[in-house]
Amino acid sequence: MEKLLCSLKIAFVFIGTVVGAGLASGQEITQFFSIYGYKSFFGILICLVIYISMSFFIINTSLKYKLNSYDGFISIVSPGMFGTIINSITTFFLIGSSAIILSGSGALIHQYFKVSRWIGIIIMIFIAVFVLLKGTEGLIKINSIIVPSLIVIIVAIFILYITFYKQINLSEIKSVTAIKSNWILSAFIYGGFNIICCSGVLVPLSKEIKDKHCLLAGTILGSLGLTLLVVIINFLLILNIPYIFKYEIPLLYIANRFGKLVQLLLLLIIWLEMLSTEISNIYSVGKNFEEIFNLSYKRAVILIILITIPVSCIGFIKLISFLYPAFGVISLIFILQCLIFRIKNKH
Repeated sequence: MEKLLCSLKIAFVFIGTVVGAGLASGQEITQFFSIYGYKSFFGILICLVIYISMSFFIINTSLKYKLNSYDGFISIVSPGMFGTIINSITTFFLIGSSAIILSGSGALIHQYFKVSRWIGIIIMIFIAVFVLLKGTEGLIKINSIIVPSLIVIIVAIFILYITFYKQINLSEIKSVTAIKSNWILSAFIYGGFNIICCSGVLVPLSKEIKDKHCLLAGTILGSLGLTLLVVIINFLLILNIPYIFKYEIPLLYIANRFGKLVQLLLLLIIWLEMLSTEISNIYSVGKNFEEIFNLSYKRAVILIILITIPVSCIGFIKLISFLYPAFGVISLIFILQCLIFRIKNKH
């Protein structure tokens, strides 16, 4: 039972790290999968393979070389200038994403509750700092609350939809016209993009938990749980093409028909997933700064928070969106490097 609980905790952290506001709102799934029609489900399976295989590699490498953060992992797999570039872009991306999430928290609270955006920002900072200062234990506990709640809400919307609106009809899914065709590349970019972000959490977790079987089982459960969520969301979105393209939060369009309570619960889950991603990002960079600059983890967390607050308030954060495609391409190259490293060091 203890092993199962340990694996579930790792699974929740894995899911919570990948699922941000973009995925929980349906926006990411729309852009990376739904626009490719029924073939997008094959793309989701490609991501599942990437998640499990790369997670195994990250955990095994971390335990073998006793790594502390993603800096050490990237340096082992990709030594030299390119590794330095990947590390720098990853750090910049995670900090930039954290700033965007703070800004998004303020915008969400302001848009739906008509209060100052600073209230949303301050609430998120307060909770994030409180959790982050508890270290790995805080990361695990917050995801053990948020992720099961996310699963319940998404599954509930799915059940309501197929009960009151549509029965599952695979032929209808297949008849939806794909807007784009390069679904394989999109799947690899999405999977690679997410797994590098996950490495920032998996490496320090491997150091602290050390139980290889628990870590591996947890990433399998997390990958399967994440895949199931994405399949459900993708199914709902494809059945509502083209109407979902008019909404910033596509899932909210689907939830609207089930009343205010379901809408509010979905918005709450989106905000909580923003929080979980904020915590995972800062935790990852904090562990990295701890190793690179010889800072204490708590000081590193406070420093990162102090950087993200002003950045979240200026137009510069819009430039981060240009980094997403570049980060995705670099992620693919890095996965290839991991494969080469694995083959060279097989024995």
